[in-house]
Amino acid sequence: MSEIKSYKDLLIWQKGIQLVKEVYLLCELLPKDEIFGLQSQLKRASISVPSNIAEGYGRNYTKSYKQFLAFSRGSLLELETQIIIALELKFVTTEKCKKVLDLINEENKMLNAFINSIKSKD
Repeated sequence: MSEIKSYKDLLIWQKGIQLVKEVYLLCELLPKDEIFGLQSQLKRASISVPSNIAEGYGRNYTKSYKQFLAFSRGSLLELETQIIIALELKFVTTEKCKKVLDLINEENKMLNAFINSIKSKD
């Protein structure tokens, strides 16, 4: 295992960046009248995932770090809910959302494991 020198070395942050890219690609499929609605919310929630991981890392304090990781997980679940809404409104198909939903599931597992590993060090 390589040494963590920066938040950019964290796999959960890297996966979060990948998620943002995929969400932006998915947003291109949404109706143009959703630019200031669902599309904006999807982008904001996805950006919040790696951003909170980075901010928590920068706090250099375990309690604060756990809090920001929890914010990240909250944004991830918010994003998942917004994808479900887009599906329910038939703005996108399940096939088009598969990659994003898979990344959300993987990131959620990784975040939960990371949060639990930090809790066990307390």
